[in-house]
Amino acid sequence: MKPRILDPKQRREVERERAKRGALKALKRARKAVEESSTEISAWENEFLGSVEGRVERFGRAFRDPEKGGPGAALSMLQAQKVKEISAKAKGRAARWRRPPTT
Repeated sequence: MKPRILDPKQRREVERERAKRGALKALKRARKAVEESSTEISAWENEFLGSVEGRVERFGRAFRDPEKGGPGAALSMLQAQKVKEISAKAKGRAARWRRPPTT
């Protein structure tokens, strides 16, 4: 069977759906890691996970300003960073988001 050739509009839609699924999986993994661990997350972090998940499910992405993330991304750069921090916190690893020293 030949692979189906997609026009640019269809390709963008496929990429958006792929980004949406990836973002939802990352959010669910972070929430599952928090539930399985003995660490507590703040109320703000809990609300953040819920609100971002709701926006991704409803709109396909969690941010509006195109300067905050890639054109096919479902999460902005800072949202993706915060999800990684929450996952690391749940797994007991320290966050390593420090600015490098200037010389």
